[in-house]
This record gives sequence, C-alpha cells and structure tokens, in this order.
Amino acid sequence: MSAKARIRAAVRRRLLNLIDRPELADPGALDELAKRVRLVELNVKAFGYDLARRLTDAFPPPRDTKPVETELRSKAATQADIESDWARHWIGELKTPIVYHRKIWELAFVLQAIWQHGHLATGRRGLGFGCGTEPIASYLAAQGVAATITDLPSDEATAQGWVGTDQHATDLDSAFHPHLVERIVFDRLVELRVADMNEIPPTLRGYDFCWSVCAAEHLGSIDKGMDFLENCLETVRPGGLSVHTVEFNIDPTGPTLDHTSTVMFQSRHLETLAARLRAKGHEVAELDFGLGGRPLDGFIDVGPFSHELPAVLSEWLGQPLHLKVGFHGYATTCFGVIVRKAG
Repeated sequence: MSAKARIRAAVRRRLLNLIDRPELADPGALDELAKRVRLVELNVKAFGYDLARRLTDAFPPPRDTKPVETELRSKAATQADIESDWARHWIGELKTPIVYHRKIWELAFVLQAIWQHGHLATGRRGLGFGCGTEPIASYLAAQGVAATITDLPSDEATAQGWVGTDQHATDLDSAFHPHLVERIVFDRLVELRVADMNEIPPTLRGYDFCWSVCAAEHLGSIDKGMDFLENCLETVRPGGLSVHTVEFNIDPTGPTLDHTSTVMFQSRHLETLAARLRAKGHEVAELDFGLGGRPLDGFIDVGPFSHELPAVLSEWLGQPLHLKVGFHGYATTCFGVIVRKAG
C-alpha cells in the first residue's frame, strides 16, 4: 500500500468512528472526504507556519539582552511570552533562533524560573529529570552551576521509543552542547545518573533546584505524574525550587488522555496538585490558565507532522512552528509549574 493510500485509509477509519452504523457508509464518499480532509490539514499547517515565519521576521534578533524580572506564574505557553524580553534573553543565551515553538518556550520558562529564584549562580546545584539531549545542563555548567541529569536505563528508554527519536541521554555526550560550554567545564560540573521518575532514588538529595521539561506526562498516568511533581520536592533543600513543564489539555471540562504513554493534564488536575502542595506549606506560583489572545495562540497545528510526511512535503512546509498542537483529537500546549519548597 502506498503512503497516500495509507493516509487515506487512516482518515477513513477516523471518519467511520464518528458514524453510528459504519456498515451503512458509502465507501466512495468516505474516500473522497478523506482526500479532502488531508488537504485541509495541509492548508492549516501551511498558513499557520507562514504566519509564524512572518511574525518572526518582524522581530529583529536580540542583541545585548539581559535577564528581566517578571511576574512569572505557573502558566501555559503563549505568543506574548515568546515576544517578551525575558524569553528572548534566554533564547539568545541558548544561541538558538527565536521561533514560535512550544519547546523553545519550555527552555526559556525553566531558565527564567531558575534565575529569578537566585539559582543561576556559581556553586549552585541542580537536578534534571528525563533530560535527554536538552541543552539546559550545558548552559548551567557554563554559568558555574553543577547539574545532575537523569534519564531511564537504556533498555527501558529503547522500549519506550526515546532512543530511536534522539530524546534519551545514553551518556554525557548526548547532553553536551559545545556551542554553550567548553568540554572541560562540562565534564567537571555535569554528571549523568540513571533514575526512574516513579521511584526517585534516595541518593538524589540536597539540591538547590530541580527541573524537568515535558517528562511528567510520560510516567503512565496523570496520578503518577502528579505524584512525581510532589515527590521530586524531596530532592531539593528547604526553600529550594522545583520547576517543570507538562503536557496541558486546553479543554478544562472534556475528556483527556490518561493511562497512556503520554497523558494530558487539565486545569482541574493542576488545581488539585497546587492545593495539595500548599496544604503542606509549599509555595506554588499562581496558576494562570490563560491561553493568550494573539494570532498564533489560536493556531492548533494538526497532523500529519513533518516526520510523517514525504520528504518533499516536509521541505515544502518548512520547520514546524506552533504553540499548540492537536494530539489524538485533543488540543494541547505546554504548561509550566513553579513550586518553592516549604522552609
């Protein structure tokens, strides 16, 4: 079966799932509709990416930026954040282009929280969970911050598909970014430990701060993710910082994904978590569920995504640019959670 035929068949199955009596459906009409749906999906992507590129071109690259204090809340990724002075500074510090992408937002959000809480300084110690190949540890080392990065054992990571997609730290080389830090400094300040986020080793204690970037949604269920966001506080000293980003279903009342390889938190789950943590004396940055009101805040990227497309179509559409995506029929974005440990 050709790639086009497989895509049409997949869309046809999706349409059949919406029909009460699929045996009565007209196969020819469904096939024709499936073809149109795919074209609509490609149109949505093309216009969304073009808008993002035009907005990027309207903002000149940052020069001589500096950290900026802001009222950073526990919040969702927004276009305004990407365009803010605080985010543009950290994106520039990571020496990556400023683009409208939720993963870029996550890195900037985590670094802003670490800096605002006074931990981006020589002698501080940070602990990262599920770090994979992200650049945060390299940047921290360049600032004199010691970092312990953790990831799953290689066999578990391979089974879950992280190794095949270059999202797993098999060794320190995976987390080393030479454009951010010298190797001798990185080797002195960064170490890699194997750790299951569902069972955090008791040897990981006494850090000034801990962080994770979209890792808590891959622990098997929403409850396990919430347990991790509470249990990880044991790894930091009293008054220490815990900052994490999670997958966020923007629909507050409808169904969500749970008990799957990727789950989606909703506002009610985060409200429950915040209440639980505050009851124990921890400080949770105010929850802000605003989704933003600028053009790209309303753009929900839909599949097929670049890795699912023929090369010619992927090159034609260009780099994926989005703050929200559609996943299994749900609209999702990234949500950052900031907690200061009691004491």
